[in-house]
Amino acid sequence: MGLIRVQGISKSFLVAKRPSGIRHAVKSLFHREYTTVEALQDISFSIAPGEIVGYIGPNGAGKSTTIKVMSGILVPDRGTCSIMGYTPWLDRVPYVQNIGVVFGQRSQLWWDVPVMDSFELLRDIYKIPPAAYRDTLTLLIDTLDLKDIIHTPVRQLSLGQRMRCEIAASLLHSPSILFLDEPTIGLDAVSKIAVRHFIKTINKEKGVTVILTTHDMNDIEALADRILLIGKGSLLYDGSVQGLRSQFGTRRTITAEYRENAHPLQIPGATLLSWTPDRAILSVDTEQIMMSEAITQLSSQVELLDVTIDTQPIEDIIVQMYKEYQL
Repeated sequence: MGLIRVQGISKSFLVAKRPSGIRHAVKSLFHREYTTVEALQDISFSIAPGEIVGYIGPNGAGKSTTIKVMSGILVPDRGTCSIMGYTPWLDRVPYVQNIGVVFGQRSQLWWDVPVMDSFELLRDIYKIPPAAYRDTLTLLIDTLDLKDIIHTPVRQLSLGQRMRCEIAASLLHSPSILFLDEPTIGLDAVSKIAVRHFIKTINKEKGVTVILTTHDMNDIEALADRILLIGKGSLLYDGSVQGLRSQFGTRRTITAEYRENAHPLQIPGATLLSWTPDRAILSVDTEQIMMSEAITQLSSQVELLDVTIDTQPIEDIIVQMYKEYQL
């Protein structure tokens, strides 16, 4: 039985129509028309303790709506959700003691006071025992490198520094589950790597279950054991990144360097992307020709000096799926 069980969750919203033109705008003041938007449609999945799950999809697909249902902020129209035995929107007070939530665009830190003051206020809100608070705070300060910034007002921190503090704030009460909504949005490369390393560390050492929503596929590849792909409110894929590659990523890129050759290469099932007398780049469809056969044909046409094979970027595979489902 999963730590998290979501079954048949559906959620719709009424959105006011806003027609153009002054006459229609005046009319809407007295008679407003609405349209129904299906944010989630019969979403079901389960997540085991200790998993890191990437929850991905285009804008408006329903990612944030799902996270808000799972964190108890929204009540679904239909379906059930059981997390650690709690129904999030019915058992909010005891439930929130067991989860941490980080929204990349929203802060749980007080803007004008030092970070440490926010931490101590959160300690009182969650009623964290003094010894447990000290141990957890020491661990967070060390692993997130907060020592030099915890006495600085939040408004004076860079985005990367603030995000590290946000993650620390969400973990002060030692939750079993961490919801991360775009945690690396807008961060520089160094800060992204630091955040990813920390997420992997707390998952491995503390067994924290992580649900990660992001548009950064590098986050997904670096962190997630499993991905859930949502589009137009429906679950389209549930499996590993490698499984997604195997199912949809059939193209490989071969970069071949060889002794000078006057004739462009010709390999059935491969498209020649670029060619010079001593270097060629080919796109190979593995559904039409095996890589071993492509390399064999290459070596029969030229004297190879070096060969590099690259898999299709995960972003391209996701875009391919979006097109397939017309998202």
